[in-house]
Amino acid sequence: MKFKLIIAYDGANYEGWQTQKVGTGVQQVVEGALAKLFPGKPALHGSSRTDTGVHALGMAAHFELPPQEFKMTLLKLPLAINAWLPDDIRVLSAVRVPEKFHARFGAAGKQYRYFIWNHFAMNPLLRRAAWHVTVKLDIREMRAAAKSFVGKHDFQSFAANSGNKKESTVRTVSRCEIKKSGQQIMVIIEGDGFLYRMCRGMVGTIVQAGQGKFSSGQIRTMLAQKDRRVAGMSAPAHGLVLWKVFY
Repeated sequence: MKFKLIIAYDGANYEGWQTQKVGTGVQQVVEGALAKLFPGKPALHGSSRTDTGVHALGMAAHFELPPQEFKMTLLKLPLAINAWLPDDIRVLSAVRVPEKFHARFGAAGKQYRYFIWNHFAMNPLLRRAAWHVTVKLDIREMRAAAKSFVGKHDFQSFAANSGNKKESTVRTVSRCEIKKSGQQIMVIIEGDGFLYRMCRGMVGTIVQAGQGKFSSGQIRTMLAQKDRRVAGMSAPAHGLVLWKVFY
């Protein structure tokens, strides 16, 4: 039996999603909860590898069980797992999936959202969930910069070196949109896949465009140069949320 979970977590206390040799990953905490419920101690396979401090509302993951080990209703599965989890990690849903389903390799795309609080004084309720930018940002310039990322490009200039050799740094971004509500700015990024810290490099550059440090026209040049040193800063991890995984 194979199950897909949708997991939400506050990433502040974790070294990202993946199980770590040093520090704690969200994956190993959820696997620990599963081990309390099922004798086979099933392995959990996630759809993404979020960085240290990054949050999630829609992390997808799957695990498998022998039928004889599953002795509860599907409706009770999230409740049973949550009973063994800390307050900053929650399973939001659980569904049965076909044998061929794979949370990572079956994903067609992902949506990330990045939150910015643009005011001289930080909203204390958002201090762990939004980047505090005190300089007034030009939303028009930010939107123009964001549009430059849409399409199929080599994103090497906006990603950090993860230490893993990748076959390609080309990705397709289908949506890069800026929404503003009062002092809060939200950057919505959708794509078929993301390089290590790519979203944070994009957002940092978009914010610097809003500060007048880059023009939107320079984004294309940055993409073409395939060099991290030519692009803008990397936005802090705590403003980023893995919002949804598409299948």
